[in-house]
Amino acid sequence: MNKVLRSTAIGASALALAFFSPALAQAAPAAPAAPADTKAPAGALAKLSHATAAAQLSNAGIGIRSSGGCSNRNNPTCTSLDQVNSATIQGAITLKGATGCAMTVTGGTETGHASGTYSHWNGYKLDFAMSSCLTNYITGTFTSIGGSKWRSASGNVYYNEVNHWDVTYHNCGGC
Repeated sequence: MNKVLRSTAIGASALALAFFSPALAQAAPAAPAAPADTKAPAGALAKLSHATAAAQLSNAGIGIRSSGGCSNRNNPTCTSLDQVNSATIQGAITLKGATGCAMTVTGGTETGHASGTYSHWNGYKLDFAMSSCLTNYITGTFTSIGGSKWRSASGNVYYNEVNHWDVTYHNCGGC
């Protein structure tokens, strides 16, 4: 049973108890919902191999470029997708479909990026080559949140780092 159904069932049980016995209802409160910003993104824990992620991106018409011509996750000159979240790949595919732009991944899960929970290494981020098509779509469609950052309605964050777009996928973007 998923969290929403469990919470609804618990809430309904508490309501029934309150109707029949107010004292019992207080002993069985509904489970509080987690704040939206602390929920694990859907599919975030489903990790993909580089080959699987690369194939999915290729099938969607998204290229991959590596300055080192490699995909070794432990080499910062490579572009690796090893251990990327499936929601991140689906988010990139959703973005490609929405924009119609040519897109190229230039950074993935390889070492050398900043650390943190929602980091490249942990599979939440991809870097995309800068293009006027992608820039126009992001800045014209999403909400500016200051500091060269935009947020989509689904909560994904797009950061213009001058020579590439750094995208944090909290979910698949409505896939």
